[in-house]
Amino acid sequence: MDVLAGLLEGPRARGAFMIRACFEPPWSVRIADEAPLSVMIMVSGEAWILPETGETGETGETGDTGDTGDTGDSGGGGDTGADKPRHLRPGDISIARGTTSYVCADDPATPPRAEIGPGQVCRPLGPEHVGRYQEFGVREWGESPDAPVKMLIGTYQLRGELTARLLDALPTLLVLPTEVWRCPLTPLLDDEISREGPAQDVVLDRLLDLLLISSLRAWFSRPEADAPAWYRAMGDPVVGQALRLIQDTPAHPWTVTELADRSGVSRAALARRFTDLVGEPPMTYLTRWRLALAADLLREADSTVASIARRVGYGSAFALSTAFKREYGLSPQDYRS
Repeated sequence: MDVLAGLLEGPRARGAFMIRACFEPPWSVRIADEAPLSVMIMVSGEAWILPETGETGETGETGDTGDTGDTGDSGGGGDTGADKPRHLRPGDISIARGTTSYVCADDPATPPRAEIGPGQVCRPLGPEHVGRYQEFGVREWGESPDAPVKMLIGTYQLRGELTARLLDALPTLLVLPTEVWRCPLTPLLDDEISREGPAQDVVLDRLLDLLLISSLRAWFSRPEADAPAWYRAMGDPVVGQALRLIQDTPAHPWTVTELADRSGVSRAALARRFTDLVGEPPMTYLTRWRLALAADLLREADSTVASIARRVGYGSAFALSTAFKREYGLSPQDYRS
């Protein structure tokens, strides 16, 4: 199992919010739903995403909109440029993480007319906008089903610890322009989102998962993505082998010596190389990986703390609880609650 697969394998969408949003220019909506992750695909028309800065709720400075809208650079790595407006065209995909609010509009100058809050509750921003946006079909929302601007939106409602390790490595906002990666799932998601068949929510959840994984694979493959250290380290013949051993069998009683032997180098060489490339020693990484797995397994109501401890490499529930509380500040039972 590679690192990206391991981080995405545990938490999955469970009843994710899915909708097709349709707008008539001019339009502008403030997103303040506090969701940990949202994915948006432009189907038709164009849009601007304007991250808000400071405590006043003001959007980032637009400057020369011709430059900031250059989608050839829109998927850049790290948080560099995360506070700048981003221009979306048909086929472009954006991923927004964290709880910071932002504005999505037809033009950076259009003031917000509605706000989406926690629980995806919409409220108009001013009496003149009451009734402007409403539901008009199965998972369809906006002004009119015939509006020229259409986007598909999928929002994860929960944040699992394994996902957190990945999301913390992502910029606040990333954009994949269609010139870089054309998503093959868009037509299927667009077709399924308005259906109401048996287990439709499960179908949409899985499609959203596939869309997220495919998008992140495409983003991490870009040279400017500034991929996290653990991802880059997978390409190293020594450290990559050690990472795979840890992730494939976290319950094994690993030592640095055994990891070094299995990776074909000395103990000192592995410790030094692992720390240099990953940013933390092998045993620290192993502990954090085990505890992240435990945190995700605590979502399974039928799993006892003792059984989870055995699955992630701890000899007893007490040993896991001690390490878990030291890492997260809560006991496993309190964390589960």
